[in-house]
Amino acid sequence: MIQKLIRFFRGLVDYVLGFFSSDLGIDLGTATTLVYVKGEGIVIAEPSVVAIEKETNRVVAVGQEAKMMLGRTPGAIVAIRPMKDGVISDFEVTEAMLKYFIKKAQPRKFFMRPAVVIAIPSGITEVEKRAVIDSAEHAGARSVILIEEPKAAAIGVGLPVQEPGGNMIIDIGGGTTELAVISLGGIVYAKSIRVAGDEMDTAIMEYLRKTYNLMIGERTSEEIKMRIGSAYPLEEELTMDVRGRDLIAGLPKTIAITSVEIREALADTVQAIVDAAKSTLEHTPPELAADLIDRGIVMAGGGSLLRGIDKRIAEETGLPVIVAEDSNTAVVRGTGETLNMPALMKRRLMARARLDF
Repeated sequence: MIQKLIRFFRGLVDYVLGFFSSDLGIDLGTATTLVYVKGEGIVIAEPSVVAIEKETNRVVAVGQEAKMMLGRTPGAIVAIRPMKDGVISDFEVTEAMLKYFIKKAQPRKFFMRPAVVIAIPSGITEVEKRAVIDSAEHAGARSVILIEEPKAAAIGVGLPVQEPGGNMIIDIGGGTTELAVISLGGIVYAKSIRVAGDEMDTAIMEYLRKTYNLMIGERTSEEIKMRIGSAYPLEEELTMDVRGRDLIAGLPKTIAITSVEIREALADTVQAIVDAAKSTLEHTPPELAADLIDRGIVMAGGGSLLRGIDKRIAEETGLPVIVAEDSNTAVVRGTGETLNMPALMKRRLMARARLDF
């Protein structure tokens, strides 16, 4: 009874404070962090990178400015990606990054702590959830709601998740690929694999190292993926000049590569995502699986923009596959929509974790 009263008064206080603060929805991604401000929309979309001084641990830069330093910093400064595979790998750096983004998202309300909805991978542990909550609270959030990324993505792309029908979402982010079948506001079955955009970048780097003895960095690998990467044969194959360091001679070198080669480099990563989609469908109850024949599968996240990955999954599953508009922002838009929901609906959607909202 006492716990219920405490929860009620916390909710009442938070409701009143909500009129004076700009509550936030955050997609705390491995590659990119996006922030949605209630009543304003998406105000921040920057890389999840922090540059710090080694000796003093002083933060030098965050976001886009810090990403430009990756692989180019002097010995005294190190550029860190504090998120790995969708979870926090460096608590203090993540806290500093969140503090920066929260302050930047509401510059005129620094004295009023915001309520925050954060999207998390569906497969993370209770300890990893606790790390997210603690980081957000220490960074300035007055209360924290966690919502699984596939739910947030489904809400963000406009799927009717509250209806009694099957909706399947595949969200390919930087660190994880989230797959889920959702009905009546809940996840019927979910699968989270730590294979996504970062794994694709690594696969390209490894391919060039083994095939051409060429060493490239993360930024170059990502550029290759975006410019000529594909998961399905293209009508017209593409080529690209790539610059890196020759591992034998130790000197700068330029080579020409094709989209056929990069498709080969990405084959194992793409197959892992396809296999996860098949596994999700195999675990879907028959009645909901029948709904998917008409509704199909919706894809979101930056990884869904890889050329032909929708065709590949459609071919392997036999279901129609649609890539959502603005798929990069689906998750953060879902957290933003959650901010506007009634309290009861929020509770039905949020992840199991300690909640102050």
